[in-house]
Amino acid sequence: MIEFTFWDILRNLLLAARWTVLLSLAAFVGGALVGLVVLFFRIAKNKWSRRIASGYIALFQGTPLLMQLFLMFFGLPMLGLRIEPWTAAVLGLTFFASAYLAEIWRSGVAALPQGQWDAGASLGLHYLQELRLIILPQAFSITRAPTVGFLVQLIKSTALTSIIGFEELVRTSNAINNATFEPFKVYGLVALIFFVMCFPLTQYARTLEQRAAAH
Repeated sequence: MIEFTFWDILRNLLLAARWTVLLSLAAFVGGALVGLVVLFFRIAKNKWSRRIASGYIALFQGTPLLMQLFLMFFGLPMLGLRIEPWTAAVLGLTFFASAYLAEIWRSGVAALPQGQWDAGASLGLHYLQELRLIILPQAFSITRAPTVGFLVQLIKSTALTSIIGFEELVRTSNAINNATFEPFKVYGLVALIFFVMCFPLTQYARTLEQRAAAH
């Protein structure tokens, strides 16, 4: 058993937490960009575009994230594509996030009355202009709270990437625990770090919900 002081453990966990934060941000930004494309397909006038987007969302919402990560990390190399744990983690979480964000934002679009579309048409705006200037800004405003709430879930979901070898907070804590045999101390600190990362976002999402309910 290796002797680690409390501060040695905390320092190493905080260093690993940087990768958890970076992975969360990368996946959220990537998921938002891909999710926006999926959203366009989901609300398109063409029924086949809507079906493709619905199938995409159903696929990534209806299968375990862990299985998606396994397919990224172990499946792609079988097709001749060598992939590192970081890349597999980012891709897996990006596709996972995009499906949920697209559906969250679609609910915001669906919540808008038809009059918003009619107002844009009466101004002579074409479809994309209506989306950019009228529909999407309002839809994003409506869905800010659930979007922030999903970010909390995404941060916690990064823990699963330890299974494919990505050195984030949970994988680092496992290594430290194997060396120190102090699970309560190590995993207690991990839980505290996740709480510190997620609690402010949870409170912010709750504040957004209260503001939305007040209007």
